[in-house]
Amino acid sequence: MPKFQLSSWLPRLPPQVWILAAGRFLSQSGTGFTLFYAPIFFVDGVGLSATAVGVGLGSGSVSGIFGRILGGSFCDSKFWGRRRTLLLAAIISAAASFVLAATNDFVGLIAGNLLMGLGVGLYWPPTETMVADLTEGEQRQEAFALTRLADNLGLQVGIILGGWLIAVTGNYRSLFIIDGISFLVLFAVVTIAIAETYKPTNSADRGKKNLENGWMVALSDRSLLVYALVNTLFTLYISQIQTTMPLYFSKFVAVGTSGKGFSTSTITVLFAFSTFLTVALQLPVVKALRLFSHPKALMISALLWGMGFIAIGLTGMAATGNLFLAVLGLSFLSVATVAYTPFASALVVDLAPDSLRGVYLAVNSQCWAIGYLIGPPLGGLALDRGKWAADNFWLSLALSVGAAIFILQKLDRMLKSRI
Repeated sequence: MPKFQLSSWLPRLPPQVWILAAGRFLSQSGTGFTLFYAPIFFVDGVGLSATAVGVGLGSGSVSGIFGRILGGSFCDSKFWGRRRTLLLAAIISAAASFVLAATNDFVGLIAGNLLMGLGVGLYWPPTETMVADLTEGEQRQEAFALTRLADNLGLQVGIILGGWLIAVTGNYRSLFIIDGISFLVLFAVVTIAIAETYKPTNSADRGKKNLENGWMVALSDRSLLVYALVNTLFTLYISQIQTTMPLYFSKFVAVGTSGKGFSTSTITVLFAFSTFLTVALQLPVVKALRLFSHPKALMISALLWGMGFIAIGLTGMAATGNLFLAVLGLSFLSVATVAYTPFASALVVDLAPDSLRGVYLAVNSQCWAIGYLIGPPLGGLALDRGKWAADNFWLSLALSVGAAIFILQKLDRMLKSRI
């Protein structure tokens, strides 16, 4: 009988992509320590309202917008390039984590998140652009899938270890310290093992582009702007999973006769299961959806988002079966995320001129900043208005999927006309 070989299942990618994926795994492991527990800590531990925490977490998107502008421009500059920009992002993010570890009030929460937003804003354009630089064609989709797999696997490890650490010590602040250390480890990996991938364009390439600022070129691309609209909606969806949903499960899902929400340990298991699904399904889903155009793959993702949000809303409304509905909802949302991230990045790379990859991918990343600017305060406001508003908030998100599909259909027609 033929023996199973792991090497035949894994994509064949340049060694630099694998090293970059390893660095992203380490970084996201640290992020997983805080991602789902930060809202609970700042509400229960620090004593802030859900709205205040939503505003605080969303404030990072303000500086994130500025960081992404700088990150995209730095990536496409000869002096900074991709590597130096990534090193700067790692240092700033580490400092932000240590600030959050010492936070005792709303001002500290805002300060830490503004700094973190700047670091994260600088982080995404170079790390995504490096993947695009090192690959091409269908290989690029697999490379983006691999790095997202590393992100999700790192998150899973961080969530599990973070939940265990809280159960044993109850010390939420140590989670932020670990997050800061993970960014320092990323800095070391990039310093030692990652080479610069920036290649200056020749004079023929630069002639036309020198007449215009790179950002002006990107912002005059109608296909990119239409994509950015729906991409912002997708990132708003993801922000709800990471910031609003843990509080919703904790405060508004009545479990059994006690009427109390899910425990911290149950929430840990739920989100660990969710990230496990994203890890297990990342590469298979990308291979399955390769038959579709990028917009059609994103339409499939949108439908899954809608089904997931309906199940999450029913989790709080149902008298029984809450845990089953939560698992079902997170299952749909996990597959939706897997179907979204690689194809979104690959679509932007296809739209971008080679000399402006950093700027175009910064626009892609900018959507995350805007989505996270709107999403957490919106979710926090819904939770503060009581159970009826909290339950129906998820059903409202499900209805918004119709708008996402409509925009994607328009984008699909626009891209076909460009061919």
